[in-house]
Amino acid sequence: MAKDYIIDIQHLSKSFGGVKVLDDINFYVRRGEFVTLLGPSGCGKTTLLRQIAGFIAPDEGKILLEGKDISGIPPYERPLNTVFQCYALFPHLDVYDNIAFGLKLQKVPPKETEVRVKKMLKMVSMTDYEDRSVDSLSGGQQQRVAIARALVNYPKVLLLDEPLAALDLKMRKDMQMELKEIHRKMGITFIYVTHDQEEALTLSDTIVVLNEGKIQQIGTPTDIYNEPCNSFVADFIGDSTILNGTMICDRKVEFMGHEFDCVDEGFGENVPVDVVVRPEDVYIMNHLEGSQFSGKVKSCIFKGVHYEMFVETDTGYELMVQDYNAFEPGSEVGLLIRPNDIQVMHKERTCNTFKARVSDAEHIEMLGRHWECKVPEGCAEGDELVAEVDFDKVELLDHQDDGRLAGEVHFLLYKGDHYHLTILTDDGDHIWVDTNDIWDKGDLVGIDIAFGAIKLSRSNG
Repeated sequence: MAKDYIIDIQHLSKSFGGVKVLDDINFYVRRGEFVTLLGPSGCGKTTLLRQIAGFIAPDEGKILLEGKDISGIPPYERPLNTVFQCYALFPHLDVYDNIAFGLKLQKVPPKETEVRVKKMLKMVSMTDYEDRSVDSLSGGQQQRVAIARALVNYPKVLLLDEPLAALDLKMRKDMQMELKEIHRKMGITFIYVTHDQEEALTLSDTIVVLNEGKIQQIGTPTDIYNEPCNSFVADFIGDSTILNGTMICDRKVEFMGHEFDCVDEGFGENVPVDVVVRPEDVYIMNHLEGSQFSGKVKSCIFKGVHYEMFVETDTGYELMVQDYNAFEPGSEVGLLIRPNDIQVMHKERTCNTFKARVSDAEHIEMLGRHWECKVPEGCAEGDELVAEVDFDKVELLDHQDDGRLAGEVHFLLYKGDHYHLTILTDDGDHIWVDTNDIWDKGDLVGIDIAFGAIKLSRSNG
């Protein structure tokens, strides 16, 4: 392990009630780095932080601190401190005694305690508050006290579990700057949990993006924003339009019915890809001269710094555009996207792929159900096959009882002219669906696949 790694997470997994919350997590944290664990609710980020802190034991894997496995060491013996969302201050103690609490437990001499507490009070801009009751403080002030209490012990790593979530927007932004400055002055390693993308981009040296217990991408804020590795990261980090495209050849891609020059290479020729276009990277003009394609403005909303517009392109796609100038709804506009502003990603999948087993000459077993379909000649009962179903061949029904399968809308992505949905079935399988119908995350649906939509081939395994 390199000398500048202070934390090294190796193959960490955790399940609760048979549900895998963390699945083979691997990453490291450099000494003095500000690392943010970012993801939606339920992605496993807080569970990961609590395992580092020692409050939860891993099922598998190791947590190394400076090369030593601390997985079995209790929390109070780890040189780490945690700041929680709920602050957890002692109401019967004043500000000074709250901050000094850990030092007194360690029997630090009173004079040194006083010096360290006053240093922390100055660090968090609370110098004149040492005699105050914590109940008399605002939420932001209480959070400062909690951070000072955690830092006064000079931990090797400070763990922060959504510490600003309970604050209002202005106070949260102020505290972000405070935290960034505290990190710079102290030089202590910070591991920070949040679901707020802007907060992660503002604070972090490195962002670890999690979803459904797995790491999706690790990188700097610039890398994560400008070069997302998949559609989940592109959709979750900032505003974007994600579109189906075809990589025609190196440096040329087709999407929205138009060909564009780009800077991407190595995808091959005529390969399906996903294309990410950020709204601030679309140039909009009130004339067609110099534009690559045209469109009609459908809506225009003032967002304080810029205007956010939705434009229907000349080929029927909807594109989000952000600009400092307003273009009125109904106006015809020209649009242009420069090569450096087009982000091309490998597609994670091009169709649904399931394991299937032959039941008889006209039926297979797939997804725990029997389906009627055309079985390839020469197949016998029990033979294992691969079943492919195009995204647009899966039918979603309003009521779970109406379908062969039942499920829930787990994730949805707008692709400019249709929605791409991830459906989680009641049996725990994932099915991907392209549809023009509008569904919401959490909707309960019936699922059916029509006869003739299932394409079978022999399993290579």
